[in-house]
Amino acid sequence: MREFLLESTCKSFIPKRHEESEKVFPERRNEDAFIYIEAEKKMDLEHTRELVFVEAENIMGIIYNSKSGNTRLKWRQVYGELGRLTGEASVNTLVNLFSSGIKIIEPLKAEEVEEEG
Repeated sequence: MREFLLESTCKSFIPKRHEESEKVFPERRNEDAFIYIEAEKKMDLEHTRELVFVEAENIMGIIYNSKSGNTRLKWRQVYGELGRLTGEASVNTLVNLFSSGIKIIEPLKAEEVEEEG
């Protein structure tokens, strides 16, 4: 999920030291288009443009809402670094998910989501 966040938000301007660290994630604290990292331990490192780079350990969840409003995703930890991603995604987001290594994407219809909930 980290690779997707970097691809979608800051690939062109992330400081190299943050890109190389697997513990650094971007957060966006804008009310409408936000990215939130839920972790056992989290510390702000640097503010760049509209993002805050945070160092996070033991990620339990990630919330991602795009600037366009067309994507709203939630990732929940299942075991270790494995998790389940749910929500609504635009075509551009699907491309970014696939290119960042998330290969299994199973679309659900609204009826199926209601049955799960």
